[in-house]
Amino acid sequence: MADNNYDVTIIGGGPGGYVAAIRAAQLGLQVALIDKRPTLGGTCLNVGCIPSKALLHSSHLYEEAQHQFKKHGVVASGVKLDLKTMMGHKDSVVGDTIKGVDFLMKKNKVNRLIGTGKVAGAGRVEVTGDDGKTKKLTTKKIIIATGSDVAPLPGVDIDEKQIVSSTGALELQKVPKKMVVVGAGVIGLELGSVWRRLGSEVTVVEFLDVVLPGSDSEISKNAQRILKSQGMEFKLGSKVTSAKTAKSGVALTVEPKDGGDAEVIKADVVLIAIGRIPYTEGLGLEGAGVDMDRGFIKVNNHFETNVKGIYAIGDVIGGMMLAHKAEDEGVVLAEILACQSGHINYDAIPGIVYTSPEIATVGKSEEELKELGIAYNAGKFPFIANARARAMSATDGFVKILADKETDEVLGVHIIGPAAGDLIQECVVAMEFGGSAEDIARICHGHPGLSEVVKEAALAVDGRALHM
Repeated sequence: MADNNYDVTIIGGGPGGYVAAIRAAQLGLQVALIDKRPTLGGTCLNVGCIPSKALLHSSHLYEEAQHQFKKHGVVASGVKLDLKTMMGHKDSVVGDTIKGVDFLMKKNKVNRLIGTGKVAGAGRVEVTGDDGKTKKLTTKKIIIATGSDVAPLPGVDIDEKQIVSSTGALELQKVPKKMVVVGAGVIGLELGSVWRRLGSEVTVVEFLDVVLPGSDSEISKNAQRILKSQGMEFKLGSKVTSAKTAKSGVALTVEPKDGGDAEVIKADVVLIAIGRIPYTEGLGLEGAGVDMDRGFIKVNNHFETNVKGIYAIGDVIGGMMLAHKAEDEGVVLAEILACQSGHINYDAIPGIVYTSPEIATVGKSEEELKELGIAYNAGKFPFIANARARAMSATDGFVKILADKETDEVLGVHIIGPAAGDLIQECVVAMEFGGSAEDIARICHGHPGLSEVVKEAALAVDGRALHM
């Protein structure tokens, strides 16, 4: 290929973009990957999924050492927090993962370009570096994979010091005495959990009347109950109307969403975690004639926009804003562009919340099935009835399996409990192959293991759980 002439040019080096680049290169295409960050991995790797999971695990170990080891006969006296070292471990995990992605780019001969990518028209991309110089590329196909950004809260300015987004919440240099989290979604609960474990008094303010909006209601209620028992406070059905910063901290004005008296809540740090919005700023999409829908890029079943040769994947096209969803879309699109067939089943994409206990879900909730008028059977089994969970002192939660009343096909699975993010995967496989609750129930599960809770829940769909 001539210089600056590619089969595929990808704008955005997050999980969707860099995985699409790898797969396209594996299939023999000449690939350019553009990202304005000097490090690949997007929000997920740099300031999202990976650093937050490192802090979640480290803070969990700290809390276990403080409060849980003694139950197992392990006496750990004088346990102290070394936040600098904990943050250093987090940064090391991120750094090593970034190096791994860089290696994969070189291994697969992907041309990595640092700068701001802009669509100049079908088959044309411009890359502007930090020095202001612009490089022009010609390309057969363009993929937009620029992800999403923090959703702003009107009237509240994020300074990443006292009022922080998820990015700032991962970089705090000391444990705030009081933290208010605005938003009871995945990001708010995960990062709120980190700082609560490390010693903060954490209050979560949520506009809706439930935590984890959109989740199965039974999961939502139990998540709130368990997190409250751990020390997290909740103010649901409430909205933040103003935030004032001072040297002494932040004063939030909060009032009931349906009307009522306002109150002022004071905190050292406020985390704004009300969601994310597609990142399409400066991409030149309007000039290229690409159709948008409420800020998202509109695509067809093959991820192509209305402009031939311009495609989009990941957060910018809507749906579940998950790294693994974007990755799968990247793989599928790369295979389509190489004249192969790609496949993605949006009904079998798991969502995981890495609180303690973990929360994992796939498919439809009970509320969704009722709304759709689909008759179903539900089977539920608690972790407290599982010997392995008792041995681990991790007995909160349950597995719930929802299956079609007539065919027994698994329609949804909802787990709150230890290792939920791993346990959900066998259910994802079952759903991907159109499996039934009976299929899961008939599989031999190792004993004693947490996976037996999944088996028992599958048995319970037919009313024949063995250990309850």
